[in-house]
Amino acid sequence: MAYAIGLNSGSSFDGVDAVLIEINQAEDGSVLPPKYIDALSIDWPEDIQQQVLAAFDDTLGIFKLTRLNYVCGAVFAQAASELMKKHNLTGKDIDVIGYDGQTIYQEPPEHDQMKQYDASSPFYEMWTKYGYPCGLQIGEPGVVSVLTDAPVVTQFRSVDHTLQGTGAPLMQYFDYVLFRNDKPTATLNIGGISNCHVACADRSKMHAFDCGPGNVMIDQAMRVLYGKEYDANGEVAAQGTVNEEMLEHPFFKREIPRCAWRLDFGAEYTQSMLDKYANLSSEDKLATITAFSAEAIARAFSEFILPTGLGVDRLIASGGGVRNATLMTMIAERLPEGVKLETSDVIGIPPQYKEAIKFATIAFSTKRSIADNIPAACGATKFGVLGKLVLPPSQAKLTD
Repeated sequence: MAYAIGLNSGSSFDGVDAVLIEINQAEDGSVLPPKYIDALSIDWPEDIQQQVLAAFDDTLGIFKLTRLNYVCGAVFAQAASELMKKHNLTGKDIDVIGYDGQTIYQEPPEHDQMKQYDASSPFYEMWTKYGYPCGLQIGEPGVVSVLTDAPVVTQFRSVDHTLQGTGAPLMQYFDYVLFRNDKPTATLNIGGISNCHVACADRSKMHAFDCGPGNVMIDQAMRVLYGKEYDANGEVAAQGTVNEEMLEHPFFKREIPRCAWRLDFGAEYTQSMLDKYANLSSEDKLATITAFSAEAIARAFSEFILPTGLGVDRLIASGGGVRNATLMTMIAERLPEGVKLETSDVIGIPPQYKEAIKFATIAFSTKRSIADNIPAACGATKFGVLGKLVLPPSQAKLTD
């Protein structure tokens, strides 16, 4: 068994999670489900957090963003180092550290435009003319590798983007590792954005797509209405009454595979809902916005998972949103009859750390050149190896 570390700071941007897992390959070379060992979380330093938030809003400037890339790498390295120290491990004990970086910007694919591209066109027109997706994740891997003295794999999305894939969500390969020997299983991750996945032994039948908002609108509403970062356990929303006349959003008209980002459901859109419900109490506003997230998730399940005919009858949830009991209750109430909502605790994975474990698993696979995208789920034209590998100074070989 090998030790691997996964790091995650998602669209909720509420801290950096670090997990330690044991992971190995089967005799046929496939990756076996990892064993969770331990985890910890660290907060983003407040001044760094403010810079990242400015980058989200495209107000930071390229010079400061360049330095921030290195600074965020140091924060990721700090989280990994603290976990290693806790278990008396050095970089030489770690097979790989995997993380995607902090997403600053994400642009979804324009599927109709991509279909028009032909090989005679200049490569650069894939992004200037033909609607290929792109994104920016920061957290310089060279910084992490040097400061931890361990191999690092990061920035998983660009290969998938160039293969016409959405690059998001990224959970589907990990779900394939977990469930390929089980009946078809659906999973749900509730971060700032929510996403659903269907895993099965036949990768050509798998699906992965963003549902819409998870925590991002709830958190923003709490900041505006209460000056707090989140609705602990959904207690505020539980006191309100839902107004079922919710706003529509162009995102829900996108076909799968699809991806969303904070710009879709961030501060501006949240404010539009608060303005629409200006006559409601603050509790009713929170209840309605929470129900909006729940409805987006249940709607996605009904529209895209049930029609697969795979007989999926349970939805295994993970991510910070599972701690919001009101949101979870609303989701369960809106799911089709006969579909059971569970958390990833039932498979031995703490819900708040599944994303970090995912990154560790992808990194372990990438280091061994194992295909770790799922073309049927993400829309890519072929299988690929995701991420960029950086080796630590201790593995540098001197030649004469």
